[in-house]
Amino acid sequence: MPALLMPKATAVWLVDNTTLTFDQIAKLCQLHSLEIQAIADGEVSSGIIGLDPVTNGQLTREEILRCEDDTNAELKLVIPDIPISEAKPKGARYTPISKRNDKPDAIAWLVKNLEDLSDAQIGRLVGTTKPTINAVRDRTHWNSSNLRPRHPVELGLCTRTEIDAEIAKARDRKAKQAKKNAPTQARPAAEAPIAQTPVAEAPVSQPPATENTTVEAAESDSPAPAHEEPAPEITPEVAPNGEAPGIPEETPEEPPQEEPPQDEPTSPPETP
Repeated sequence: MPALLMPKATAVWLVDNTTLTFDQIAKLCQLHSLEIQAIADGEVSSGIIGLDPVTNGQLTREEILRCEDDTNAELKLVIPDIPISEAKPKGARYTPISKRNDKPDAIAWLVKNLEDLSDAQIGRLVGTTKPTINAVRDRTHWNSSNLRPRHPVELGLCTRTEIDAEIAKARDRKAKQAKKNAPTQARPAAEAPIAQTPVAEAPVSQPPATENTTVEAAESDSPAPAHEEPAPEITPEVAPNGEAPGIPEETPEEPPQEEPPQDEPTSPPETP
């Protein structure tokens, strides 16, 4: 529903030029009925000039006549055909002086809880600059020891609708970036040659080993003997007569002779 322009001036005109009740005028102008009664008594509207809502195109004469006949009816404003565009102010957001000291707390909350937001989005929400955001993030702010992360909506620096809109933008940007990086990561894997796995050969069944095969295997496993030098040949010595020397005969060993027992020496008899 469109808002009424200059409600007090409109109420002054309706009190002076119509027979509408105080309650009807109060509902239209969003004022209290006692205030409308004070305007009618001249206690409040001494210096206010009345504004005709019919001339401004906010009310029609037929609507006023309908409500004059029915005291319980409510006045309805004319809906304009041309949509009213909401002009956004350019430049930095204006923040009252009483709330400017709360900006670092709001920045700390956004940096801690909403990591997807960029510095430009945080600057639009809070109305600050990138150096201040970086100082709060790096804990190099002059008042970083006293910062308390607080929600910017509770501090009155922005509205919940603005935060939701910035979060939606950040999620869309993150999704587009993920889709853009997905084909570049999948392309090298598609172009890589497929590695061929070697086929394992089936083992050949061998007959059970016998004793001969075991001996041969043991001989083959044993290290080859080192090259042995030929033993020198022993040539028999030749006697000066030209005869071969005879082998000396072994002389039988004589048995050991037992020594005769020696008599023990007798001592001479003692003389009395």
